[in-house]
Amino acid sequence: MTDDRPVLILTGPTGSGKSAVALALATKFAGTIINADSMQVYAELRVLTARPSAADEGRVPHRLYGVVPASERWSVGRWLAAAGKEVDAAWQAGRLPVVTGGTGLYLKTLTEGLSPLPAVSAELCRDLEALYEREGGDKFRERLRSLDPHAAARLPATDRQRLVRAMAVARGTGRALTAWHEINPPRPALAARFATIMLLPPREDLYRRLDVRFLTMLANGALPEVQRLLDLNLDAGLPAMKALGVAELARFLKGETTLAEACAQGQAATRRYAKRQLTWLRHQMTANFVIEDEAPEQACARAEAFMRAFLLTPAP
Repeated sequence: MTDDRPVLILTGPTGSGKSAVALALATKFAGTIINADSMQVYAELRVLTARPSAADEGRVPHRLYGVVPASERWSVGRWLAAAGKEVDAAWQAGRLPVVTGGTGLYLKTLTEGLSPLPAVSAELCRDLEALYEREGGDKFRERLRSLDPHAAARLPATDRQRLVRAMAVARGTGRALTAWHEINPPRPALAARFATIMLLPPREDLYRRLDVRFLTMLANGALPEVQRLLDLNLDAGLPAMKALGVAELARFLKGETTLAEACAQGQAATRRYAKRQLTWLRHQMTANFVIEDEAPEQACARAEAFMRAFLLTPAP
C-alpha cells in the first residue's frame, strides 16, 4: 500500500547541525520533530547526547526524546513501532513529520522495514559485546565469518552493534542472520513519500566543532549527569552506559584519571564515532539532497529551498 503523505528524514554525523536544521524546517513547514538517535531516547542523558534544549522543544513538537529510563534496552524494533505512531500522529494533526538523528539503522528500517527475527537471550548479547570489546572488531568479524560469511563480508569491523547481533542470532538459533532474512524478507515499515536530506560537513571542521561541543557539555553539567547515572548502579552493558563521554567522565569521577585526560579521551571517542558515522552514511544511506561544505545558516537555507520544491512537486 502506497501513501503520498510526506516524511522528511534529516541525517548526518553527530555535531553536523541536524538539530538546528530540523528546528528551522519544522518551524517553516509546521513540522513535528521525531528523534532517530538511539541515545537521545534515554531520559538521564540530556547533556551528553546534545538533546534539544527545553526552549527549542517548546517551539515545535518534539517526540521520542528522553522517553525511556537508562535501565531499559531500547531497540530498533521498539523505535520503529514508536516512530510509526508518531509519524501517523503528526499526519493526523496536519503536520510534517521531521525524523532526525544519526542512528542509520533506525532510518533504514523506517524506509526499508525490519525483518521479523527470533529472540536471542540478553545474556548471550552481553557476553558477545564483551567479547567484541576484548578482541576488537577485526578478530570478532573473523569469528563471525564461519557462522555467517555474508554478514561478515558486508559489515565493517567497526559496526559493533550489527556484528554482535549477527553473531548472537547465529549462535542462539543455529541459523545465520542472512538465512533468516531470506525466510522473512523485510517489508516497508512505513508507506510514505520520503525526502532524505543528509548533512556532511568537512571532516576537520566537524572534528573542531565536536571538540568545542564536548567542552560546552562539561560547562553545562555533563559531570553531574554522569554521576547521577553512576548512582543508579546500572549494568555496564546497557546501551545508555555506552553513550559517548560516559565511560571517560566516569573514570574521572572515580579518581582514575584527571579531568583534562578524561576530556581529551571523550573528545577522541566522539571524533572516532563521527568518522564511523560519515563512512556509514556515505555508503549505506541514499539521500535526495546532500549538503556539504556549508555553514549552518547556509545549510538551513538550502534545506528549506529543497523542501519547498519537494512539497510542491506532485508525487509520481
